[in-house]
Amino acid sequence: MHVGAFLHHLTTSPDYKQQIVHIQRIPPHDANFGKLDKPLHPILQSHLESLGISSLYIHQAKAINAARCGKNIMVATASASGKTLCYNLAVLEAILNDRTSRALYLFPTKALAQDQLRSLNQLVCPELISFGECATFDGDTPQSERSEIKKRARAVLTNPDMFHLGILPNHKSWSRLFHRLKYVVIDEAHVYRGVFGSHVANILRRLRRLCAFYGSNPQFICCSATIANPKEHAERLVGLPFEVIGEDGSPHGGKSFVFWNPPVIDQAKTSRLSSNSEATFLFTELIRNNIRSLLFARTRKLTELIYLYSREQLSSPLVQQIKPYRAGYLPEDRRQIEEELFSGHLLGVVATTALELGIDIGDLEATVLTGYPGSIASAWQQAGRSGRGSSGSLSFLVAQDNPLDQYFMRHPDFFFEKNFESALINLENVNILKPHLLCAAWEKPLGDSDGKFFGAAFDKATSELEGESKLRQGGGRWYLSPSIAYPAEEVNIRSTSDKNYAIIDASRGYELLETVEASVAFFQIHPGAIYLHQGESYLVEELDLERCVAVVTPAAVPYYTQAKELTDIRILKTERERSCSGVKVCLGEVDVTDTVVGFKKKMQFTEEVIGEEPLDLPPLRFLTQALWFDLSQEDIDQVAEAGLDFAGGLHAAEHAAIALLPLFALCDRNDIGGVSTPFHPDTGKAQIFIYDAYPGGIGIAEKGFEIITELWSATLKVIEECPCQEGCPSCIQSPKCGNNNEPLDKKAALILLRGLLGIQ
Repeated sequence: MHVGAFLHHLTTSPDYKQQIVHIQRIPPHDANFGKLDKPLHPILQSHLESLGISSLYIHQAKAINAARCGKNIMVATASASGKTLCYNLAVLEAILNDRTSRALYLFPTKALAQDQLRSLNQLVCPELISFGECATFDGDTPQSERSEIKKRARAVLTNPDMFHLGILPNHKSWSRLFHRLKYVVIDEAHVYRGVFGSHVANILRRLRRLCAFYGSNPQFICCSATIANPKEHAERLVGLPFEVIGEDGSPHGGKSFVFWNPPVIDQAKTSRLSSNSEATFLFTELIRNNIRSLLFARTRKLTELIYLYSREQLSSPLVQQIKPYRAGYLPEDRRQIEEELFSGHLLGVVATTALELGIDIGDLEATVLTGYPGSIASAWQQAGRSGRGSSGSLSFLVAQDNPLDQYFMRHPDFFFEKNFESALINLENVNILKPHLLCAAWEKPLGDSDGKFFGAAFDKATSELEGESKLRQGGGRWYLSPSIAYPAEEVNIRSTSDKNYAIIDASRGYELLETVEASVAFFQIHPGAIYLHQGESYLVEELDLERCVAVVTPAAVPYYTQAKELTDIRILKTERERSCSGVKVCLGEVDVTDTVVGFKKKMQFTEEVIGEEPLDLPPLRFLTQALWFDLSQEDIDQVAEAGLDFAGGLHAAEHAAIALLPLFALCDRNDIGGVSTPFHPDTGKAQIFIYDAYPGGIGIAEKGFEIITELWSATLKVIEECPCQEGCPSCIQSPKCGNNNEPLDKKAALILLRGLLGIQ
C-alpha cells in the first residue's frame, strides 16, 4: 500500500481520533558523487566494478582521501548512507599496499560484527585476501578457531567487551595484530556515550598504550549517526586529533514522518490513552496491510508487552509473521529473527534499540517509535531503519504522556529544526578510570609517562589505588598487587555494576531465564514484580540478595508492575558557581541515597493503577555530580501570598526540568535523577537538585549547569502550554515519583520558573 493510501486508511478508520498532529514530508534526494585524489588500487577498483560500484559518494571519497593522508577521521552521516565502504576500502587498500598490515574493527554488539563481516567478505576476492583472513572474535567464536584467527587474520572484528576482556589482557598472543596494526575502525561511535562510552574511552587508551609498546601507531576511522559534537566526541573517545567528514552524498527516498498523539480521555486532567496501545494499533494496521514494519519500544518490558498486545489483535496467520527482539535472548534466537526479517519471512518485529544499529535487515517500509527515544539522534536512527531503498517510507513517533514527548507534539518544528545533541563521556570519572588502570597494570606495569594516555585524573587515580593496596610502586613503576587476579573480569563496561542477578524459573527445575544488572535489579525483579520474557509473564516470588538470584514462576496476570523510589541527597563539594538572573546555580559532588519503597500494579492496555504494595529493600548509595539552584525569597513570598503550595511548586518544577533536560544532552530520562526540598540541611534554604544517576557522573549535570537558562525556559514553556488545570503526566507528573506525585502545584511552579528567568 502506498504511503498516502495508508495514511488515508488511518484517518478514515473508526479508531481515528485526530491523533495526527503533524506530518513532516522529507523529500527524496539524489546522490552526490565525489572524486578520489588518485584511483584505488587496480585489483580493488576492478572488484568494485564487478559488484556494480562505479562511483563513490562524496563522503566516501573524502574519507578515503583523508585516510590516505594519515588522518584520523570521523564520518558523521545519516543512517544507511554507505559509511561501511568508507572504512572497508581504506582497510583493503592498505592491505593490498602492504600485506603485513592489520586492521581492528570495534562494533558495539556481536550481531553487528557478524553482519559487517558479511559486508566485508562481499568486498573480498582471492586476489585481495584469502578466505579466513577476515574474522570475528567474540564470545561465540569456537575455541578451536581462536588460535588460527590470532595467527592469520588481517582484519579482526570484535566488540568492546571481548576486546577489554579477552584481547587486551592477552596481548602477547596477539602480538602480530598489535605490531602491524594500521587501522582501528570504530563503528556506531555515537553509541559510546555516558557510562559505556567512558569505559570504551579508557579501553581505547589501553589499546594505544599497547600499540606504542609494540611500535605501531594506527589510524582511527570512526563512524557515527549525526550528533552535535562529532569532532569533540571522537577526540575525547580516542584521545587524538580528528577530521570530520559530514557532507552526506548518499541518495534517499522520501519519507513521511508522522507525529501521533494519543487522544485525551480526561479533559480536566488531560490524561491520554496509552502510547503502548496506540503503537500496537499502528503496528497491527501496518501488518494487516502487508507493510513490512519495525516497532521500537523503550525497554525490554515494553517490547514484550507490545508484542503480547499485537499477538492478541492479529489473526492467526499474521501472528506467525511477527516476533519480539531484544537483548537477553539467546544468540541463536536473535540470529534467527534477524535472518527471518532480512529474508522477508517476517512482516514485522517489535524491538528494543538492539535493532537501532546498522544490522542489515533488508528494506523496511515503516517504523513506529513508541515514545521519544531520549535523543533526536536516536529518533532519526530508528526512523532511518525504514526507507533504505528508493521508494517512499513512513515513520510514526507515538507520544508518551510525559512533558518531553508532549513538548514535541506541540512544537514539532523544534524536533525537525533543532541541532542534534552532544554525546557526553566523562574522562575524569575516577570510579571508571581506576579499574581500567588495574587492567592496564596487568597488561604492562604503569609508568609516569602513561599519564599522556589516561589524562588529568591519572595521578589521582594511581595514588588512590596505591592507598588501597591495589597497586604497589617500585623503580618508578606501578605493579598490580599479587592479591588481584585478572582485573578485567571485575569490570562491567556497560554499567557501573560489577555483578548481575540471575532470573531462575522455578517451574522448569530452576532453569536460567536471563540476567539483569545489579544496578537495576531492585527496580525490575523486586518481590512481587511481573517480569516479561519472550511474551510470557513471570511473578518474582523471591529475591535473594546474597546469592544475587531472583526466583520466578509463570503468571497469567493482566497487569505489569512499576517500582517507586525515594531519594535523599547531600552536598559534598561545590566545584563551580554562576549567577543567572540573580539566581545562584551550583555544580558539584553529591552523595545520593536511592531506596525502592514500593511498586504499582498497572493494567495492560489501559495503564490503570489497580494496586500498590510496599517493599523493604536496602538503599543504593553512590557519589555523583549534580547541579542545584536557589529560589529567590521574593518568589517564595509571592507563592505564599497567592495561597499556593510552595513545596508542590518546587516538586513540579523539578519533575518538568528533569523531563526536559534530554532536549539538551544526549541522554535518557533514566540517566538523570532529581530532588526538591523547601529546606535542605546543607544550604539552609529551598533547593532543586538534578544529578547524574551514575556513580562519578557522566557529564549530564555539567551540561545542564551550562545551559540552565535554556532549561528553565523550556520547562516554563511546557507547563504554560499544557491545557490541564492542576497538572498532569504531560507536564509535571512523573511515573517514577516515590511520593505518588504529591504535593504538586502547577500554578506555584509557574511563579517560581518565571522568577528564575526574571519574568514578572
